[in-house]
This record gives sequence, structure tokens and C-alpha cells, in this order.
Amino acid sequence: FQVKSENKKTIWNTEEVPEGSEFDDTWDPREKPEYEIFFKQHVGTEDVFFGMTGKDPSTACCEDIVIKIKLPETKYSDITLDIQDKVLDLRTPKKKLLLHLPYPVNSKEGRARFLSDEETLEVTLRVSRKFDFIN
Repeated sequence: FQVKSENKKTIWNTEEVPEGSEFDDTWDPREKPEYEIFFKQHVGTEDVFFGMTGKDPSTACCEDIVIKIKLPETKYSDITLDIQDKVLDLRTPKKKLLLHLPYPVNSKEGRARFLSDEETLEVTLRVSRKFDFIN
């Protein structure tokens, strides 16, 4: 198997490089913060009682991804957040998180809020899915 390239001196194609790798800096001394990923779906009575829509509790039926990131001793103004379709890049003076997301998201429709009493950044992203028999 050989990949053909336009330029004979290149050693890989741009399609082979994963999205978000331009943000990855292995020499950055900042530590990775603790985080949790949750999946959220919207259900109604037709789902709970009748099972009419075919939704189940799996991540394949979820509409949103919620990421909670612990940022102790951080102010809201110190946070830099960049969201691509498959990558979340968070940077503060003391912490750095490059997270490859489990599903592609709509990067234009996300929302984030900083809970200062819990020192947590909560990022909610809408999953971008092709329509199938479930969604």
C-alpha cells in the first residue's frame, strides 16, 4: 500500500494527520486538569413510557456532550478555550488540556460556563450526527 503524493518530498498527506495535532505540544510543562465527560439526551413521555422513538440509554442516542473540567486556583479571565469539530483545546496559565472528542460536534453551537464556587468549567457541545434509524 503506497499513498501517492503531489510533492515527492512529503512524507505524509494532510489527510493522515489527525485533527487537532497542531495544538499538541509535548514540551509544554503545564499539567493536565481533571475532567469528566457526560452524555445528555432529551427524552419525553413518548420515550419513557411508550418507547415510540426507539431511543435507548446508549451514547448513540445522546444529543449533547458535557465536559466538566476542574480548574483550581483559576480565574474566568485566564481561560482560553478553542473548540473544533473533533477537538477541545483549553489553556490556562497553569493547566493545558487537549481533548479529542468521542463524537464530532457542532463547534458553533456550544456553550461554556465557569462555576467559580466549584472551580469547574462546564462545556456543553451539540453532537453533530448524520441521520440514521435512531436519530
